[in-house]
Formats: sequence, structure tokens, C-alpha cells
Amino acid sequence: MSYQGLKRRSYEILEKGQSDDLWSRRVDLFIIVLILLNILAVVLESVKWMKLEFGLLFDYVETFSIIIFTIEYLIRIWSITEKKEYSGPFKGRLKYLFSFYSLVDLLAVVPAYIPMLAVVDSRVVRGIRMLRLFRILKLSRYNKAFVHIRNVIYQTKEELVISLFAVLTLLVISSSLMYFIENEVQPEAFSSIPATMWWGVATLTTVGYGDVYPVTGFGKFMAGIMAILGVGLFALPAGILANGFGTTIENSNEEELIAEKEDAKNGAKCKTCGQQIHN
Repeated sequence: MSYQGLKRRSYEILEKGQSDDLWSRRVDLFIIVLILLNILAVVLESVKWMKLEFGLLFDYVETFSIIIFTIEYLIRIWSITEKKEYSGPFKGRLKYLFSFYSLVDLLAVVPAYIPMLAVVDSRVVRGIRMLRLFRILKLSRYNKAFVHIRNVIYQTKEELVISLFAVLTLLVISSSLMYFIENEVQPEAFSSIPATMWWGVATLTTVGYGDVYPVTGFGKFMAGIMAILGVGLFALPAGILANGFGTTIENSNEEELIAEKEDAKNGAKCKTCGQQIHN
């Protein structure tokens, strides 16, 4: 196989290939299982007796995963020029390096190399190891749910920013008012406006932990109003996201239906060679 052919085939295997591409499916399944194994290892490592008994096994899993993810990342950078969007040998790869999926892949491997390159405190090492949880983001390549979530957030970003601004505005106003109402009666619980914001978050989200609460009549009245406003205000992002998911899924289904009609119109492809089968 030629150099160009090898690069093209590497791109086809690593990227989400056709359903009839056996090697692409095998590699996808292998990477998915490895990611899930990493997440399971991070979770089980937090159990002290399992860390003591299976610590060496966890280290082997981590070392093997780093090797595989590093090789995968380098091959993706090498073969990504096969995609028209990143066709330039230098500019194309540079553009890909700052793409979402590239940054996710980089985040999956970089933390593991930090302790090797620099002397860091043991607490920092533990924190870096916990960053392995972000490897779950690599599943976004293989799961439509992650793609839909990303698309919904992108399409509704303006509405979400507006609703977030409204929530923050109400939080600042309610916390400031409650501070001036309750500070003299409860100087420790409502010591400052930033400290009172903890009460504001618990009230506006209707969580109500009960560790901080107003005791004056006017304070209780204000807290009731804020709780009622919080119910309606926090429902805004939920409604925006629900509408976005409905629209995105509907559009996705329409695109898949159009693609199926095009495939049926153009004819099937041979599963072995990928060539068009003419009727």
C-alpha cells in the first residue's frame, strides 16, 4: 500500500466510517471500551481497599490507555489532511489542532505526561489523575447524543445567555436585599452580599438546604417571592433546551431520510470493495 493510500485508509478507520467498514467498526468499539474502562478505573480507584489491592492493575490500564490514546491522537493529526476541511498540510493540521475533537483528544493524554515532565505535589498528581474523567468526552465521536447536545447548545446559545443573565440579575438583587434585611439580626449567616448569594442560589433553585434562612417577617416574605420567581425563571433554560432538542432531532431524522433516499436512488455499494453496484 502506498503512503497516500495508507494515510487515506488510516483516516477512514479512525473517523466514524461506513457501517460496512469492518475495521472502522472494530477500532471504534475498541476505543469505546477503552474509554469506559478508564472511567471505571477512576471510579474504583477512589475506594481505598480496591486501590490497595488492584493499584498495579489500575496503573497498567492507565499506561496502556495513554499509549493507545497518544498513538490515536498522532495518527489523527497525520491523516486529517484527507478531510477537505483540513486539506492543507500545515494550515489544515493547525486548524484541526484547535478543533473541539482535537482538544478533547489532547486533554485525554496531556495530564498523564505532566508528572513525567515536572516535579509536582502529590495532591496535584491526584487532581491530574482525576482529569481522566474528561476522557468520557471522547465518546462524543461515537454517540449521537453528544452530537445533539453540542448542536443544541450551539443553536440556542443566545437564548441561554439571555436566560443566564436574567438568573444572575435576580440572584444579585435578591441577595443584596436579603443582606440588608437580615444582616443586623443574623450577622454571621448574612455577613456579606457574596455570602448571602449562597442563600440566593439555594432559594432560587428551590433546593432549600435549610442551613441559612431568614428569621424576620419581611425577610420571610422576600424569600417567598424569590422562591416563586425562581421556579419560573429556572424553567426558561429547560424550555429552551427542550425546544432545541426537538428541533435538532427532527432535522437529524429528515437528513437521514434524505440520505437514505439518495443512496437508494444512486444504488448500493459493494461491502468488499466499496464500488457502486449498477442495476
